[in-house]
Amino acid sequence: MRFISVDQGTTSTRSLVLEPGQPARIALALTHGTRYPHAGWVEHDPLELLENVRRCLDAAGPAVAAGLANQGESCLAWDRVTGEPLSPVIVWQDNRTADTIARLQAQGAQALTLARAGLPLDSYFSAGKLAWLLDNVPAVQAARRAGRLQLGTTDAFFLRNLIGTSITDVTTAARTSLMNLATGQWDETLCQLFGVPMECLPPIGPSRGVFGDAGGTPVQASIVDQQAALFGHGCHRPGQAKFTFGTGAFALVNTGQERLRDTESGLLPTVAWQMAGAPIQYALDGGVHSAGAAIEWARSLHLFDAEEEINAFGGSTALSRGLVFVPALTGLACPHWDRSAGALWLGMTPATTRRELMQATLEGIALRAAEVMAAMNAHIALDGMLRVDGGLANNPYFCQFLCDTLQRPIRVPLFRDMTALGAARLAGLDLAGDPQHEEGITYMPICPPAEAAARTLRFGEAMAFSRGWHR
Repeated sequence: MRFISVDQGTTSTRSLVLEPGQPARIALALTHGTRYPHAGWVEHDPLELLENVRRCLDAAGPAVAAGLANQGESCLAWDRVTGEPLSPVIVWQDNRTADTIARLQAQGAQALTLARAGLPLDSYFSAGKLAWLLDNVPAVQAARRAGRLQLGTTDAFFLRNLIGTSITDVTTAARTSLMNLATGQWDETLCQLFGVPMECLPPIGPSRGVFGDAGGTPVQASIVDQQAALFGHGCHRPGQAKFTFGTGAFALVNTGQERLRDTESGLLPTVAWQMAGAPIQYALDGGVHSAGAAIEWARSLHLFDAEEEINAFGGSTALSRGLVFVPALTGLACPHWDRSAGALWLGMTPATTRRELMQATLEGIALRAAEVMAAMNAHIALDGMLRVDGGLANNPYFCQFLCDTLQRPIRVPLFRDMTALGAARLAGLDLAGDPQHEEGITYMPICPPAEAAARTLRFGEAMAFSRGWHR
């Protein structure tokens, strides 16, 4: 009873092996390149990603079943007959469609996307990117004329080349702005709005079912990365939430079969997962565009060299000393959805050091995460413990600052690759166990509630500057 998974993420691809009575282990992890051909453009080479997926599958070895986790909103075009890519992968961070999205917003189209897809108009989602490929890439246009064009997210491209069939799951389709959240199928009205031919999209299936055979191993799960992490944390009941701090930071709270709508705070109703033959399970989603990306940017500025340098800071917080950082390097997601916002430090003096700037950077990411959690808690009763994973979960200062700001316990599992673990657990439900009782580190609030409230107020003042900066 050996199960494996491949997590194809924004910066790397990794495979995981899960066996009864054994700790989960990473079999192989590979990084890949990212291209920035113009300001605001972010691309990956689809053949490099596919090769890394294959290498990771091979390294994991034979198994009863495999699960696949994908980046989500990243998408491309490929030849329906051969499976060859016709475009680069346009990554979820890419902002090349900003003008098109702004034009649709001016026409009042956001009411339509919110009502049908549950999503605001934003270049983050796949629909505008797919339309851009149709309008700007000659190979895509030629394939459409020949009746050979396939458009979709990266999961469908991988599956086409692994099992011979292009298919996407309901969680990934829910991140395109083209799927009707109530029906779990492509929406003709949304496809017409963005100019994406529905016949060029892959069929939508459940997150767990029988997808096909990849080199002798049945693929039984395919799911978007954040939902994989939610499942991996064992957030199987309404009110259970997790926050994953990767390149961006993304929170999800399970809402069961209830599809909550929220247009006030910027939270997004989405799909948690769907088992074959069962109803859709829903979630609320909230994100921070720049988390790990802000840390790597700070490293590039030589604010620090090694991770251990920023695990602890003596004395008071940077915020209490009047220094604050807003991590809006690519604008703001939930609850603001403001791409015009700019990243900034406020409160610097001639005495400000690199170390203090780095401390403020960590605090700013935590304060943005706290904004998202406050919005969620206003709409659904969260259970007491927030589950946290991703790169910043390794940083004790960050975790304690977040815990204190939220005034809520934080649980960090000892095994941190929750996306890969969740995909494997979804593929082998009989091995899911009870993740709530696994070993981990628990942080408890140590600062008074009044201080936490003051942090939120001070950060809100900085956010006001950030949101008007690029206008």
